[in-house]
Amino acid sequence: MSSQSSSPYPILFVSFNQDNSGFAISTKDGFKIFDSSTGRLCYERAVGAFNIVEMLYSSSLLAIVGAGEQPSLSPRRLCLFNTTTGNALRELNFLTSILAVRLNKKRLLVVLREKTYIYDANTLTILDTIDTVPNLKGLCAFSPSLDACYLALPASTTKGTVLVYNVMELLSHCEIDAHRALLAAIVLSSNGMYIATASEQGTIIRVFLVSEATKSYSFRRGTYPSTIYSLSFGQSTQLQDILVATSSSGSVHVFSLGFAINHRGRRSSSILGSILPESVNDVLDPGHHHVLHNAFPPGVKSYAVVRKVGRVPDTSSAEFLAIRASISIITCSGNFQEYTFSINNQSESLWSLEREFNLLTVIADNNKSS
Repeated sequence: MSSQSSSPYPILFVSFNQDNSGFAISTKDGFKIFDSSTGRLCYERAVGAFNIVEMLYSSSLLAIVGAGEQPSLSPRRLCLFNTTTGNALRELNFLTSILAVRLNKKRLLVVLREKTYIYDANTLTILDTIDTVPNLKGLCAFSPSLDACYLALPASTTKGTVLVYNVMELLSHCEIDAHRALLAAIVLSSNGMYIATASEQGTIIRVFLVSEATKSYSFRRGTYPSTIYSLSFGQSTQLQDILVATSSSGSVHVFSLGFAINHRGRRSSSILGSILPESVNDVLDPGHHHVLHNAFPPGVKSYAVVRKVGRVPDTSSAEFLAIRASISIITCSGNFQEYTFSINNQSESLWSLEREFNLLTVIADNNKSS
């Protein structure tokens, strides 16, 4: 999610694994692996700064890339590392710096500035090479589902166009003209159904149905421009997804796709709803947009994921069930928060802070005890 060796913050990199059950952080001293549900420090290695630390679910395999502050940690070398043995399994070297890595049980994807390589994850055979527009930030999105395994990459240097590539079938699926401005954030749902995008302006977040390459929702994050730091879909396969975003304003935004569907009929009965086209109407309706203000200091880079989502009885109505989700937030200043977020049938939301701690303090405590 983040890769900044020159970051002014103590955490250089943050990434959650494919099912959000664990996460990795990197500092100037090394990297740490945590259990998302308990906050327990599972593994640490203090050998220098890393730009990338990607997990394969909760297995012992990591894909790591150094920050280049010492010769053995080149940003052009990808190391597949076994946390159980503490040894490198394989290394792959490239001509330019590695900007992003994604993987599942079948595929390993390596994103460079103008090329993306697709490998068989088991044999490390190169299956395909995608020539891309200059992708200076290594922006990409990946759906790890083997049934709908897509990679999304920027496809233009002048507007917010996305290339969606099927990495199992090794063919281009579609291109989506998502925004007039350049892309700032993209994410695919874990099942490959949806892709969400935000531009550098950061006022509108759009959601597209991948199979049809059609726009399903347009959500207004705010009126004034803001940098979108992260986008994340819920993991549920039984429920309509919720989408969570963090921005440079210091706020966390939740957009409920399920409630957007349920409230369309109610909204269209209004005078304004009957006049405006549905796409514009979606942007104007605040009923499925919920904001946690001042979740972290403005300008501090932050990442939020929906760890789990489910339905619970809604005490306000015997006919409906409310949605409840666990949302984890990590800031590059080292803060970890977990909220329980719930929406009732009236689209009323409630945020409840379950726990909060400083990841750097936890690291220090664990170092003392080891």
